[in-house]
Amino acid sequence: MSTWILLRGLMREQRHWGRFPGQLSRALPGATLVTPDLPGNGVQYAATSPTSVADMVAACRADLRARGVRPPYSLLALSLGGMMAVEWASRHPDELTRAVLVNTSMRPFSRFHQRLRWRNYGAIVRMLLDGGVAAQERLILRLTSRHGDNAERDGLLRRWLAYQQQFPVSRANALRQLLAAARYRAPATRPALPLLVLSSSGDQLVDPDCSRQLAAAWRTEHRIHPNAGHDLPLDDGDWVAQRVAAWVGSADLAAEAR
Repeated sequence: MSTWILLRGLMREQRHWGRFPGQLSRALPGATLVTPDLPGNGVQYAATSPTSVADMVAACRADLRARGVRPPYSLLALSLGGMMAVEWASRHPDELTRAVLVNTSMRPFSRFHQRLRWRNYGAIVRMLLDGGVAAQERLILRLTSRHGDNAERDGLLRRWLAYQQQFPVSRANALRQLLAAARYRAPATRPALPLLVLSSSGDQLVDPDCSRQLAAAWRTEHRIHPNAGHDLPLDDGDWVAQRVAAWVGSADLAAEAR
């Protein structure tokens, strides 16, 4: 079983995966899971975030090498992390076995108003200009998750606020990460490795058509959750883990048949 690298999105760190690494470990017995933080987030909060996805990939690869985590890797990548996975596969295909892209979006397959739903522009701009940490995390929770009842969401928000207090993401780094995502354009050709696209019908941040258009263009397998939000591993981590395990198992059976 290969080493799985889990890549998150804007302004998020490894603790935002919550229970999902355990859920994926149970679905993939024997797999090694690694949840790196990108520069500007989590334990790397004091570093400067790159303004290009390619530089984010380079930083992640350097971090893994420094920790002695060697390829080949399988990637599970959410949102901005999905852009990193595609760029990684384009530049260093020999390092990767497979990639799962979760609720991601990228040019030229989707337009800006799809990649970031237009009705959220005002709230996001206000947050970046003058919002405090509590307002920021409350907005991110509202836009990315449809998880749980009010008590569960309140507990989740308290944990997220504690993460930000310990490892605060600076406004400058948030803007740099947003710029990297906005500028990214996928390569002209499909990455030469097995791909699985997962998306959520209830995504309030990114239009679900982004995943449909990407999967159609690259003729890759696509599974859709009926009601989860943008942070699909948070809203239904068991569903994600089961879909990944079934996909990996099918690929292994096909390889054995050949």
